[in-house]
Amino acid sequence: MSQEQELDITQNENVTAEEKTAVVNEEKPKVSKKEKPDQEHLVNKKEKEEGNEQLRKGTVSLVDLISPSSIDTRNWQYIEVDGTYISTVLITGYPYERVAGWLGDIISFDEGIELNMYYEPLDKAKLVKELTYTIGVTSVNRRNVGENQSDVDVIDAAIGHARYMRAQMQLESEDPYYLYILISVYGNTKEQLEERLTAIEAKLGAMDIMSRRADFRHEDGFIACLPLHQITQDLKKSTARNALTSGLASTYPFVSSEFCDNDGIFFGLNEHNRSLVIVDIFNTKLYKNANMCILGTSGAGKTFLIQLLAMRNRIQGVSIMIIAPLKGHEFKRSCIAIGGQFLRIAPGSDDCINIMEIRNSTLDEDLEEERDGSKKEMSLVLAKIQKLHVFFSLVFEDMTVEEKQFLDDKLVECYANAGMTFDNNSLYEDDPTGLLAPEERKFKKMPVLGDLYQLLDDDPDTERLALILKRLVSGSLKSFNQQTNVDLSNKYTVADVSELKEDLLPIGMYIVTDFFWDKIKEDRTQKKIVVVDEAWNLIGSTGNRQTAGFILEIFKIIRGYGGSAIAATQDVNDFLALEGGKYGKGIINNAKLKILLQIEEEDAESLRRILKLSQEEMAKVTSFKRGHALFYAGANHLAIEFVASQEEKDMITTDRSELAELKRRKEEAKNSMSNKEEDIDLGLDEEEEDNFNFEDFNFEDLNIDLGLDEEEK
Repeated sequence: MSQEQELDITQNENVTAEEKTAVVNEEKPKVSKKEKPDQEHLVNKKEKEEGNEQLRKGTVSLVDLISPSSIDTRNWQYIEVDGTYISTVLITGYPYERVAGWLGDIISFDEGIELNMYYEPLDKAKLVKELTYTIGVTSVNRRNVGENQSDVDVIDAAIGHARYMRAQMQLESEDPYYLYILISVYGNTKEQLEERLTAIEAKLGAMDIMSRRADFRHEDGFIACLPLHQITQDLKKSTARNALTSGLASTYPFVSSEFCDNDGIFFGLNEHNRSLVIVDIFNTKLYKNANMCILGTSGAGKTFLIQLLAMRNRIQGVSIMIIAPLKGHEFKRSCIAIGGQFLRIAPGSDDCINIMEIRNSTLDEDLEEERDGSKKEMSLVLAKIQKLHVFFSLVFEDMTVEEKQFLDDKLVECYANAGMTFDNNSLYEDDPTGLLAPEERKFKKMPVLGDLYQLLDDDPDTERLALILKRLVSGSLKSFNQQTNVDLSNKYTVADVSELKEDLLPIGMYIVTDFFWDKIKEDRTQKKIVVVDEAWNLIGSTGNRQTAGFILEIFKIIRGYGGSAIAATQDVNDFLALEGGKYGKGIINNAKLKILLQIEEEDAESLRRILKLSQEEMAKVTSFKRGHALFYAGANHLAIEFVASQEEKDMITTDRSELAELKRRKEEAKNSMSNKEEDIDLGLDEEEEDNFNFEDFNFEDLNIDLGLDEEEK
C-alpha cells in the first residue's frame, strides 16, 4: 500500500478506527528483543546501579535513628515515648521582682526534670504606644471605680507596671519580649512520673511560681520542648509573660555551681545540683593554707567525717597523724584496716614514745643551704633541751627560776652521760668506714626519764623535782619511762590519749605533739595532715594554756612545712571560752577551709559574728541532717552531703544500729564458712579428721574447688 492510499484511508470518515489502526500497525516495522536500541539498555543499567548504591548506604536514615519507635498520645495526662512517660508543666505566673538565676533551683532540682524557655521579641515602638494609651484609659477608669479598695489596688498596680515598662524602654533602652516557660517531666513508670510532678509542683509553689499541667496538650508540650522551635498558639497564650532585657538576663540558666579541683579527694555531693565536690586542700593557688576547722554538735558526724577524709587523703599518699583526746577507740577499726599505727598513750599501756628521744627531724639539707652555699647545722641536743623545758613546765607547774636552771644543768648532764654533746656527730654510733651520711647512721641509745630522775634525786637542790617526777618513773605512770617501742615511720598514725585525765592530759598531749612535730619537719615537700578531734577538750574552758598554745602554733606554722592542720569540735561556745576565745578564734581564723555540720542555735549565734553568716546560712546550719554541712573554701560557700561507700562505712561507723548490722553480717559469713568447711571432702578417715586442723591446712596443695570467691578464700 502506497503512502497516498494510506493517507486516503486515514482521512476517510467512512473508515472505522479499527481499520485505521490495522493499517498503521501493518506498516510499522517489527523489531525483535535482540534488536532493541542501546538507549533502553543504558537506562536499565543506571537504575540498577542506583539501587545498588541505595543498598550500600542502607535503608535507615539519620531521622530513623533519632526518632522514637513508638509514641502513644491516647492518655490525657501524659504521653508515652518508647516506654518513658512524659508530662509537661506550664509556668503561668511568677513574682514581678526576681533575683539573678532564680530558675537555678529548678534546673538542678532532680533528674527527670527539664526546663524549656522561649524568648519572642516584640515591636518596641508599637508597645510603647500601646502602653501610653493603656495608662491613659486605666487612669480614667480609676476615677469611676468607687470606694472598693481592692479594685483600686489592682488598677494602681497595673498602672505602675505599665509606667515602669515604658520608662525602662524609653530611658534604659531595654527591649520588650514575650517569655514562655515549660517544664518537661520524665518517668520510667506512671508512679515515678506522678511523684516527680508532685515534687516539682511543690517546689514551684514554694518559690511563689504558679503552674499547671498541660492536660490534653501533652503532645503539643512534648513537641514544644524538642529542639524544633515549634510552640502552638494555645501554649503561647497559656504561658506568655511580658519581660524586659533585664528580666530575661535573670533567667540565664547556667547558674549551677561546681566544685572540682584537680588532684583532689571526693568530699561529697553538691546539694544544689548533685554534682561531685572534689577538693585539693593543698592547692596553694586556690587556698592560702590547707588548714581546716570542722564544727558540729554531738552526733552530727564529725568523727566519721574526719576518718573519711583521712583515709581518702592517705590513698593519695598523704601522711596522716590523728590526736584523739576523747573516744579514741572509735578510730581504731579504720586505723587497723588501712594498715596504720594505733598508739594508746595511757597508764599501763604497752605503747611508749620516749620524750627524751632525739629524732633526726631536721629539714631537707638542700632546703637549708645558706645564700653562700654553706649549710647551716643546728645542735639537736640544744633543740631537744628547749622542748623538754616546755614539757617539764607541764610536769612541774610551779618551778622557780632557780629550779629551771638546775633542771637545765641536769638535762645537759643526762645527755652527756649517754655520750651526747652539742656536736651532732656525738649522737651517732661510731662509723668505722666514715662514709655514711648522718641520716644513714644509727643513733646511740637514748636516755629515759629514769636517768634524769636519778640525777635530780642525787642533788639536794632538785629533790622536790625528783619527787614530782617519780610518778612518771616508778609510779602509776611508769609506762612513760622506757624506750620508744612503736613504729614511728607509719604514714597513718592515731594517738589515743582519751584515758589521760586532768593534769595528765597536757603531758600526754605534749608527748604526742612533739612526736608528730618531728615527723612534720622531716620533709617539707611531703604532704601531711595533723588532725585534732574534740579540740574543745584541749583549748576550751577546761583546757590547759600550754596545750592550747601547742595546737594554735601548729595551725600557724604548719603551712611552712607543707602540712595541714584539722581541728574538730562540738561545743563552739566552750571552744571559744579559754582566755576570751584567744585560741579558738585563732584556730578558726587560721583555717581557710571550714565545715559547718549541724550546730545548736546558741553556737550558731557565736559563729555568726565570727564567720559573718547570713540568715539563710544560719537557718541551714541549725537544721542540717547528719552528714550534711556548709562548706567554706575561701569565698565559696557550698552546701554538701558527705557520701561514703559501704566499705568505708563498715570501717568507720560508730552508729549503734550500723555496728549491730555489721556484726550480724560477720556472723553470717562465719557460719557460711563453717558450713562450707563441713561440706568439703578431704578424703580423710575418722581418726585423721579428728586430728585435722582446718585453719592450718593449705588448700592450695589440693586441686579442690571450694566454691569460694577471692575474698572468702
